[in-house]
Amino acid sequence: MMIGLQGIIPGGVSVQDFSTVTNLDSSVSKTILDEFIKNGIGTKQNDSYFFEDSDKLKIAVSLLEKGHPIDEISIALNWRDFEGLTAEILSSKNFAVLKNLMLTKPRMEIDVVGIRLGIAILIDCKHWKRYSQSSLATAVKKQIERTKHYVEKTPGAIAVPVIVTLYQDKINFIENVPIVPIFQFSSFVDEFYGNIDKMKTIEKD
Repeated sequence: MMIGLQGIIPGGVSVQDFSTVTNLDSSVSKTILDEFIKNGIGTKQNDSYFFEDSDKLKIAVSLLEKGHPIDEISIALNWRDFEGLTAEILSSKNFAVLKNLMLTKPRMEIDVVGIRLGIAILIDCKHWKRYSQSSLATAVKKQIERTKHYVEKTPGAIAVPVIVTLYQDKINFIENVPIVPIFQFSSFVDEFYGNIDKMKTIEKD
């Protein structure tokens, strides 16, 4: 599965394409691709395998949970993979989802917005290999500013800033802003409304 991660390309991939990218022979390539399909990753039509942007990160999260080295996994991922899975998790929980929302005056971009029951989760996805407490604190301050800007521009909005990371073992809080590892993001969303009183919530005065 680790080697197969390199061959996950959004769009249609044949066994031969996969074999070329991963340097595996065709029979091994077909076995890996069929294993992905069996595990709910990608779809198969005729002789082609189709993957979404988020499928690569689904595999990566599974590998992380099995204890594979983070550094090896990170080589095969980019920030778009990361945002794609975050958005898909929200969508699967019946949130309306926007990716790469651009705000103006001042210009700011929010990676992923999920809205449900009148509350918006504004997410900054951090695909960092290593980070210090101070760099996370800086990221939190910036996300709070983006959230305030979003609320100013969106009538009636109530919003919660959140940071989602790849490399972390548990949920932390800085200034009541949750820092959530991606492999715990699904359960975080499930429990979101029950825990909202513990989080920084921003609305217009």
